[in-house]
Amino acid sequence: MEATDRSRKTTQNATLMVVMITNFVNPFAGTAINIAVPHIGTEFHVPAPSLTWVVLSFVLASAVLSLPFGRIADIHGRKFILKAGILLLCLSSLATFFSQNIESFFLFRVLQGIGSAMIFATNSAILVDAFPVEKRGGVLGISITAVFVGSSAGPALGGLLTQAFGWRGVFVAISAFAFAAFVIAVVRLPGEEKGANKQKLSVGSVILYIVSFGLFLYGISALSQGLWAWFILIAGIVLIVLFAKHESRVEVPVLEVRVFRGNRLFILSNVVSLLNFGSMFALVYWLSLYLQRARGFSAGAAGLIMIFQPIVQAVLSPIAGRISDRKSPANIASIGMAVCTVALVMFAFLNGQTPIPYIIGGLLLSGFGVAFFSSPNGNVVYSSVTNKEYGVAASVMSTARTVGQVMGMAIISIIVSATIGDIPIARVDPISIINNINITFTIFAAICGIGFVVSLVRRKAT
Repeated sequence: MEATDRSRKTTQNATLMVVMITNFVNPFAGTAINIAVPHIGTEFHVPAPSLTWVVLSFVLASAVLSLPFGRIADIHGRKFILKAGILLLCLSSLATFFSQNIESFFLFRVLQGIGSAMIFATNSAILVDAFPVEKRGGVLGISITAVFVGSSAGPALGGLLTQAFGWRGVFVAISAFAFAAFVIAVVRLPGEEKGANKQKLSVGSVILYIVSFGLFLYGISALSQGLWAWFILIAGIVLIVLFAKHESRVEVPVLEVRVFRGNRLFILSNVVSLLNFGSMFALVYWLSLYLQRARGFSAGAAGLIMIFQPIVQAVLSPIAGRISDRKSPANIASIGMAVCTVALVMFAFLNGQTPIPYIIGGLLLSGFGVAFFSSPNGNVVYSSVTNKEYGVAASVMSTARTVGQVMGMAIISIIVSATIGDIPIARVDPISIINNINITFTIFAAICGIGFVVSLVRRKAT
């Protein structure tokens, strides 16, 4: 019995280590790139509205493929998909270093997004499956701490790398971190579980999902580019409806529709997640442009200013996770949403002379809000399904996050296109950037406020 307990604990520790490393790599990549965005736009002469695709090309690929990879992992083994995703992120990041034009850059960003989808569709499901229910909130909090440590390192290290070596240095660092994660995963991650390996996922279902959801998200992200985007969006919505009907009839669906049926808590918790990420995701993107283009700070200095938010998230996430094991996680998540809303209202009033302590105060508040939302909300989601459904729950959560991210970046693209137009970012004047920030964060504060209301409503379903 003692040997069994020791073996179980060793397995749990190894699993937590791998998940924390992978949780570090992805957000590090995202926040480091946000710092480098102005420099990428300048080198490739990217118009201001198109600059959002530096982020969107990654996020779209991740959003479209998270659910299929989660379902494939449930059937054929989560750990294999996780390792393959880490390797793909490593290789595609290295390839991005050699980009000679914006088209090849976007291609490699898509490949990074695919790797990210494979990682985030599996790692949290592997983690919660390795630990007992009473420790779930705590380990989720610890794992999410790694996310915020990665977010913390991203602005500071990304800014210093960009300042010292140019934006390409950021991708070398991402590749190095991913390679280290891959080696440790191969050596330390315990034996592969096969899942229900006799099942066969319908290729038609996978293709229909990717096409329908891809058209839907691309339509949203391209709304600023013309009327044709609306037709793509509508086509995506029609195909999603057809996909849902198709899934209810197939033996092995990509999306277990029954997870949603009557599970109001699961549905509302993912809606809240979508609204949170939709309103908060673009914060680093806009502040990077604001500090560097409107206020004249270097990439390194901008990164050091923005480090306050993820540091708070890293410190408070384990605490919030442990609290959600003892108190209502839905209540804790609602507090987080309320604080996020207040922070966004603060950023809606930025101007050319806003004191740096005011900006840091907003970052500290947003860090507190996100920390007290993320792991408690994840705890609610996993508590609303059985352990056999952890894979699809993780995939749906990942999809909700990335859909929110796409919507947030799409809102920015629409506003920038309407107010600034097709002008290279290097030629956009500071006043225009500040005006866009004021409009954008006002909208994001409203979205986050709606999320707070939805979070309060879903408490009745607990």
